[in-house]
Amino acid sequence: MKNLFLIAALLLMIGADASAQQYQYTVVTTIESIIPAGLGRSRMISNQQDMDPANFTTKRTDGMKSDMGSVKRSDLKIDEFEETKMLNFYSIGGINFQNVASNDALVSGKLNEMANAGWELAFVATGVESDAGKDDNEGIFVTRYIFKRLVQ
Repeated sequence: MKNLFLIAALLLMIGADASAQQYQYTVVTTIESIIPAGLGRSRMISNQQDMDPANFTTKRTDGMKSDMGSVKRSDLKIDEFEETKMLNFYSIGGINFQNVASNDALVSGKLNEMANAGWELAFVATGVESDAGKDDNEGIFVTRYIFKRLVQ
């Protein structure tokens, strides 16, 4: 019985310690163009500057009135970020699988870089606006890689 009590107390202490952990998050975004003939721009973007969303957040009290006009879009833009050139999915002949493999190598390199810096991949979110046919030669494939690490 005494051992059971000690085990339960130890488990509670481990659980309490795990819940007290705080994480820091960062996002790396890839934007891969699906515009034919290499006319699009594909990039991997990672911010290098922290931003406090509270500085750009307003509250509505009646559901109608908003102070959002006091928030200037120019104040939202950061100046410090990394931009890595990537290849477009399409060439003149259609999907270019060498470009896809090259982009995968770039993303893998970034994932390894982030892991070596102590970041853990927590979530991946994707979205696409694809070529809708003959009259639509535009589209992008966006992937957001969300990383976390323990705050020391």
